[in-house]
Amino acid sequence: MIEPFDETAPTGDEFTDYDRTHVKLYMRLFDADADGADWREVVKVLFGIDPTKEPQRARRVHDSHLTRARWMTRTGYRHLLRRNDP
Repeated sequence: MIEPFDETAPTGDEFTDYDRTHVKLYMRLFDADADGADWREVVKVLFGIDPTKEPQRARRVHDSHLTRARWMTRTGYRHLLRRNDP
């Protein structure tokens, strides 16, 4: 099942409730990118968006969330450690 998502992921340096809810999505995006997966397939599977029907939206959603996923792996994870979140 695809979790509800915003059109764009958060961009600030604060760890948000949205981030907490979407940590698993971020990690799946990060892994797919590291594995060289085609972004069009990733956006279909993870977000349920058809990139042939909505190419601009698909790219915006994918890129925004992948940027946040990268932030999580570099910085955001520290917020989880500090807060002792499960």
